[in-house]
Amino acid sequence: MPGISADALRPHAEDAFADELKALAAADDRPRPERWRLSPWAVATYLLGGTLPDGTVITPKYVGPRRVVEVAVTTLATDRALLLLGVPGTAKTWVSEHLAAAVSGDSTLLVQGTAGTAEEAIRYGWDYARLLAHGPSREALVPSPVMRAMAQGMTARVEELTRIPADVQDTLITVLSEKTLPIPELGEEVQAVRGFNLIATANDRDRGVNELSSALRRRFNTVVLPLPATPEDEVDIVARRVDQLGRSLDLPGVPDGTDEIRRVVTVFRELRDGVTADGRTKLKSPSGTLSTAEAISVVTGGLALAAHFGDGVLRAGDVAAGILGAVVRDPVADRLVWQEYLETVVRERDGWKDFYRACREVSV
Repeated sequence: MPGISADALRPHAEDAFADELKALAAADDRPRPERWRLSPWAVATYLLGGTLPDGTVITPKYVGPRRVVEVAVTTLATDRALLLLGVPGTAKTWVSEHLAAAVSGDSTLLVQGTAGTAEEAIRYGWDYARLLAHGPSREALVPSPVMRAMAQGMTARVEELTRIPADVQDTLITVLSEKTLPIPELGEEVQAVRGFNLIATANDRDRGVNELSSALRRRFNTVVLPLPATPEDEVDIVARRVDQLGRSLDLPGVPDGTDEIRRVVTVFRELRDGVTADGRTKLKSPSGTLSTAEAISVVTGGLALAAHFGDGVLRAGDVAAGILGAVVRDPVADRLVWQEYLETVVRERDGWKDFYRACREVSV
């Protein structure tokens, strides 16, 4: 609908970063694959950030190894589909959306994978009123996002591929190998036009849920998105995303909260790795993933508390409850892990007394 993007709670990537995409397209003089909006170099620049010759600053969308992004972009320029694999919170969906936005200018051709995803979501469905009235016809057919991407030479996305039932997953085999989608009811097929490709995401923790068949896995080039390599990288990611979310939610501005962000990231990394940052103390890890995405959520919630119910400064008390909720998923086992971490690590750490008190208050 006209004007809806301006009021969207979370605009699509192609809308939120339209100015950057336009500037990249204007400055991009490198060869572009058929129907791509940008060259592979420009797509990588859009994701990783940089400064254009005219001074336009392209903000980083992904903070991580450059080679990972280059391999992902190059894959989309071939006839192989791309599978982004990683633990929860490694920005698989985020990278998938921005790749589609940069390549095709449209990130909305999306199939959201769940245990209830049906074959029609990947192939096509029917308008049953027209089907009953006139029988099978093109007018009665409801194309899936994958079918539309094939017909238009665009990038389709399938989120959480391994959560989709195995028999439904395998409907992608013909699409990815033969680049066609048969419509036996009409005696027709849809052939993919140049520019079509598919990005799927899968969660490392979902292995064994609906494992990909070897036939389907061969149709993908798998790129593993790692966790942030250093605490500094993770702090940078969290700070950037929190700033973006704060502006999109119209949260009142607060002074720099880097110190609290750093403490949240430190807690998450130590519990996730099972060892303190100095390597001296081994820790038990909770059942949750404690991902970067969860750290972003904790800090965003703390930002809202500080702005609306605090003194405008992000403090330990603003993030303590969010950390507790992220760590303690199992009310028995995880609570013991958290209490032990508080008493053996946080309590003894210099400069963390306020954090220890705030966490103790919400943990009682």
